[in-house]
Amino acid sequence: MSDVTTIEAKFKALRGRFDETSLRIWAAAEASSLGRGGISTVAKAVGMSRTTIHTGLSEIKKAASLESGLPSQVAKGQTALRVRARGGGRKKLTSKDDSLLGDLDALMEPTTRAEPMSALRWTCKSTHQLAVELKKKGHQVSQRTICYLLSQMHYSLQSTRKTREGGKHEDREAQFMHIAKTVADYQASGNPVIAVDTKKKELFGDFKNVGQEWQPAGTPEEVRVDDFIDAQLGKVAPYFVYDETNNNGWVNVGIDHDTAEFTVESIRRWWLEMGKTIYPEAGQLLITADCGGSNGYRVRSWRRQLQKFADEQQLSIQVCHFPPGTSKWNKIEHRMFCHITAKWRGRPLVSREVVVNLIGSTTTTQGLHVRAALNEHAYTTGLKVSDQELAALNTDRDAFHGEWNYRVLPHNSLA
Repeated sequence: MSDVTTIEAKFKALRGRFDETSLRIWAAAEASSLGRGGISTVAKAVGMSRTTIHTGLSEIKKAASLESGLPSQVAKGQTALRVRARGGGRKKLTSKDDSLLGDLDALMEPTTRAEPMSALRWTCKSTHQLAVELKKKGHQVSQRTICYLLSQMHYSLQSTRKTREGGKHEDREAQFMHIAKTVADYQASGNPVIAVDTKKKELFGDFKNVGQEWQPAGTPEEVRVDDFIDAQLGKVAPYFVYDETNNNGWVNVGIDHDTAEFTVESIRRWWLEMGKTIYPEAGQLLITADCGGSNGYRVRSWRRQLQKFADEQQLSIQVCHFPPGTSKWNKIEHRMFCHITAKWRGRPLVSREVVVNLIGSTTTTQGLHVRAALNEHAYTTGLKVSDQELAALNTDRDAFHGEWNYRVLPHNSLA
């Protein structure tokens, strides 16, 4: 049985015998016996203010210091203070002000109360602001009382939670099963499997970076107040390639636009720097990618650049896209992104060399190793691929969702 349940049972059995003073002393004694967290436990079980329990604890300490051992109301040379009759004392605001809870609830949920233009619909719902708005409606209420009332109404401070994935495609689960089977087949045959994705662009320069890093006390690293882009340094656009079989990765640190050409160049660099050495006999390559962005299944330039890569390296490239709205299911998010983000937490990315070195030194206890290189090439945006160019590509669509699953074969290959 939990402490709260036990205290509740005791309170129900004894509350008919308690006056105001004895209830306060009893609650304080129970809280003291429970040790750390006892005050909160008793307050929750009895419905008593923590302040009242603290008062009881003070009275117990004072009584223990008196020779007579009487409660704090009875000091030497004094008579006991009168105990208030049942129902005495200051009334609760909700008892005196019938519309207080209703108006507070309307402010908290204005759209469900037909008040789309409520003062708090477009502002921060802080307890101070709520108190101000309620006072405008004629309620005499403090910020602390707002905190108490919100707790009684089962409100709590909460951050947003990422749970919405967008529309759920009817074949979403089937596509995941298809990807899993294809990955297993490639790994069993000794052919490479890579996951690819791009991370959001980061500013070069002495800008604030989220997170904390150990520094001598009182000497935080100073950064700019404003996050306006540095015209000379610009931004960094890292593109990630993750080898799922060997748990290693390659990061192409670009400084220009994130285009399909840049995306495939990142894969090409991984192949030439790492993949070709690890898989010298490979004739096939499997790429798992999101369905949007520069490597999206609708992007014609993506397929044209893959065709160039396949022709250069004589590789049969198979691509499997994750269904729409499921980008966070990409393994690269959890196998590389999080570790690199942790690597540069609290550190301003003051130069390109810093970015490359921070990424390249990323390791984990599970054996992840990452290499990175700077790519200073400029990439042209807005390049179009005509219908004729698209038709000339040597592609083979799978029977199951050919828009998501397809092969790009070398033109001079019999594969």
